[in-house]
This record gives sequence, C-alpha cells and structure tokens, in this order.
Amino acid sequence: MKLYSYFRSSAAYRVRIALNLKGLSYEMESIHLTKDGGRQFSDAFRAINPQMRVPALQLSGGEVLTQSLAIIDYLDEVYPDPPLLPAEALDRARVRAAAQVIACDIHPLNNLVALRYLKRNLNQEQTAIDAWYHHWVIEGFKALEQMIAPGPYCFGSHVTLADVCLVPQVFNARRLKVPLDAFPKIVAVETVCLKLPAFDKARPENQPDAE
Repeated sequence: MKLYSYFRSSAAYRVRIALNLKGLSYEMESIHLTKDGGRQFSDAFRAINPQMRVPALQLSGGEVLTQSLAIIDYLDEVYPDPPLLPAEALDRARVRAAAQVIACDIHPLNNLVALRYLKRNLNQEQTAIDAWYHHWVIEGFKALEQMIAPGPYCFGSHVTLADVCLVPQVFNARRLKVPLDAFPKIVAVETVCLKLPAFDKARPENQPDAE
C-alpha cells in the first residue's frame, strides 16, 4: 500500500495511526500542502485524488481510497484485528459520534483550505483567523469533554476510532495554541494514547517529511 500524506495533516495522521494499529506496512509519499502553491494541486496528484486533498491510500491492486474515515472503515473491515469499533451497536454509535464531532464539525472549519479562504478571499487579518480557529476547536472540545468516558481511552480500555481522531486534533490545537486547561479528560486520553507505539510512530515530528 502507498499512503499519500503530509506530516501536519491531521486527516493523514488519523490514517497513519490506524495503519500502525493494524500492523500494516506501507510506503509513504509526501504531498506538501504549501510548497509550490500546494503540490496537491498538481496534475499528477489530481489524477490520484480529484478532491486534491490528503490522505489518499493506494491499495496493492492499484485502487485508491480517499477521505480518512472511509479509509479507516475499509481498514477495519478488511483487517479486523484489533477492531476500532466496539461490538455493541449502541457503543459503536457513541464512538462514531465522537469521531464525527472532530472529522465533520471541528476539522472542516479549520482545515488549511478554509483558513486560506478566510485570508486570501475574505481578506481577514491573522488575528481574526486565529480567533476563528480557536472558537471552533473550543466549541467542539466542550462537547467531546462531556461525551467521552476515559478508561483510559475515549471509551474504555480499548483504542477506538474516537481516539484515532482525537489525538491528531489535539496536536493541531496545541500547535495553534488553543488553551486546553478546560479539557482534562481530552488531555488525559491524548497522554495515554501517545504512549502506544502506533500513535508515537504516527506523530507528525516522526514522519520523513517533517519540517
């Protein structure tokens, strides 16, 4: 398999964690999102992912998967050990809800393309953009702090999709100096997850394209 990734992309970070948890080996190709105007916009990468975003996962047969949650769902179905979703339907729904707070509510509003639009198209000052970023992370984290039940992971004693999504989002929050004092459960989950080799290996600073 080949993962098209960028070290700071939180969506790619999720997929790296999932691949590591499953014990799957993969080749990585870096798609730099800011150099040369964004290499994701090249014709070569557009042919791989028409949405021109990372991650994209090329399977051994040549098929390409896009969208981090869809990729992780595929990995969990094809490589079910260890499972990233609980056995019970109600528990699965709770895990998915927490993951989607991050992947569907927080992240899209704070993704690079959204922040660039605020700056380049709407002529917003950097201070206003930073305030926008902080607002949506904090609103999402307020909900997550109530939704998760650490034990020690987001939903008990096993890593789930919720943890896979949470850790990259906390990384981004720290990078952009979002205060986390009000979210002790979130920080506790991040701390215990990063002690696992699968999470540690996936850290942005541990990637070959890290800057």
